[in-house]
Amino acid sequence: MTRINNSEICDGCGCNEVIFEDEGNEFCKDCHALLEVIKSKPALIRQLCKLTRTDLSLKSPQELVVNSPQEELPEVLDAVRYRTRDREMNTWYVSVSEIEGKPIEIFASTAFDRDQHLQSRISNLTTITRLISLILRHIFMGEVLTLEKALKQMRRSSRQTNDLPDMLASVLSNYRK
Repeated sequence: MTRINNSEICDGCGCNEVIFEDEGNEFCKDCHALLEVIKSKPALIRQLCKLTRTDLSLKSPQELVVNSPQEELPEVLDAVRYRTRDREMNTWYVSVSEIEGKPIEIFASTAFDRDQHLQSRISNLTTITRLISLILRHIFMGEVLTLEKALKQMRRSSRQTNDLPDMLASVLSNYRK
């Protein structure tokens, strides 16, 4: 568990508080404490649900998690770097970080990232790679996907006000809880 000092949106309840990172998700102190009890005392949770006639079973197949969540990402990952060219012959470097041979993150960069005509493309590429990485962690690590996480990744990839990632994040922000 890692404490994140700044105030952000909790993946559990949606409140805006100081959060803790746990298994790739970000929780407020209350949700994090509840998560710890759920993990450490599952029999107690089952007993309390029985006593209060609360059913926490899954309601639909969409709620099933294919892979149980792993620990949070390690500080160092194996990666494979690919060199490729776009249709305008710009050289790009794509790195894929892996855990046990499974892709977990993807990054792309170019030697010309200070070139003005590439700035909007780099911003868009950063957004794409951040969102793909989020999806890869969901697929291979069971990390929960939320609108807040997608918005956060779009905002982090924005290079200037009203660029495409910023505009998309602004529009999708209207659909928050």
